[in-house]
Amino acid sequence: MDRIWPRGLAKTKAEFAEWCKGVAPSTELRKWYGHDPARTDEFARRYRAELREPERAAALRHLRDLAGRQPLTLLTAAKDPGISQAAVLADLLAP
Repeated sequence: MDRIWPRGLAKTKAEFAEWCKGVAPSTELRKWYGHDPARTDEFARRYRAELREPERAAALRHLRDLAGRQPLTLLTAAKDPGISQAAVLADLLAP
């Protein structure tokens, strides 16, 4: 769900079915946020707004479809996933 591939992890060695970059937050939002805990709530609000944009909304629908059919694992390179886009997506994908 990250737009940027994590350093130190070779794509050829990673075992994943799909890299869904379409749900990643924009570069501008990601840079503004900088994983500053004081900005977490505003980041989540802005990220949810971005997920209503057509391309990101389609990617989110795709993830919801996958989650409805099989277990879905969200991977992120964030040091603190609890304040990352992973937490926002997990909340949006929860049944």
